Amino acid sequence: MLEKKISRRNMLRTTGLAVLGSTFAGLASCAPKKKEEPSPEASSSKRPFRVCLNVSTIAGYKLPVQKQIDLCAEAGFEGIELWTRDVDAFVKQGGTYETLRRQLEGSGLLLENMIGFASWFADDPSKRKEGLNQMRHDMEMVAGLGGKFIAAPAQGVTQLDRTRLPEYSERYRAILDLGDEMGVTPILELWGAGVLNQLSDTMAIAIASGHSRASVLLDFYHLYRGGNSFDSLRLINGKILPVFHINDYPELPPRTELRDSDRVFPGDGICPFNKVLPLLYDSGFRGGLSVELFNKGYWETMDVKEVLRKSFEKTTQRILRTAEIVGAGGRALGGTARTHAL
Repeated sequence: MLEKKISRRNMLRTTGLAVLGSTFAGLASCAPKKKEEPSPEASSSKRPFRVCLNVSTIAGYKLPVQKQIDLCAEAGFEGIELWTRDVDAFVKQGGTYETLRRQLEGSGLLLENMIGFASWFADDPSKRKEGLNQMRHDMEMVAGLGGKFIAAPAQGVTQLDRTRLPEYSERYRAILDLGDEMGVTPILELWGAGVLNQLSDTMAIAIASGHSRASVLLDFYHLYRGGNSFDSLRLINGKILPVFHINDYPELPPRTELRDSDRVFPGDGICPFNKVLPLLYDSGFRGGLSVELFNKGYWETMDVKEVLRKSFEKTTQRILRTAEIVGAGGRALGGTARTHAL
């Protein structure tokens, strides 16, 4: 079974499109006049970003973590974001971090990031202490699985007080210092409907932490839901972002009424990917675009393999469009590295 999965991944990495050459300029010059959706099986060496999966996308199927890894690899993804709760459940049943680490390595998947929800940001000192202890546990998990990053959403605060941004930066610095002990970096996450929903606030906290590994975790849906301008991506140093969540959103309901479950496959909504992905490329980002959906409608009407197939294909199509757009501007496309920028 493993041999079949590996051979399929090799096929996905080695099959080239006729319209893709060794440079963006070559790609642009030989592209067909009629716009067609490019094949998702284009060589990964010609894609500016890795194609990854946040397992939230298939959470509704309630699969154990080992099955999540198997299916993700089989679908052709290059990286994966696991949830700490799923790994904890695996360990409680007698599993080990080393077992999952070997499985990830054997599947050829990069552990892009881990998703956890420790209350390290809380105003209540006792809850913040609990959150720091939880973050230590979660970081040990990440290190045990061979990963380098963990999401750090801001929880435990009901309203953001901008006069306290220096204090929030100290809280973020505390988990960054904690991560130094284990070689794991917590990435400050922006949530569109949460208290930390503005890119300006998120960046201010990260910058003021004064830590060399400070970084942020962004998401197209969350940026839109929070009312941020995508043009602000011009101010981001994309080189230090290991992963960026990709998804799409419908025109209705209105932005301020959108819920996580409203997210749709990339390209099926109104997100201006032809603008924002080249902006992200120009910022220096070369990390993983990780599909993050919570669409219950998909879980109810599709089997898990169909959701994975569409997630992979539609994300890859958006990436290859980016290659064409940037190539038309005369910039060269280099292969994506298998290691993170930080």
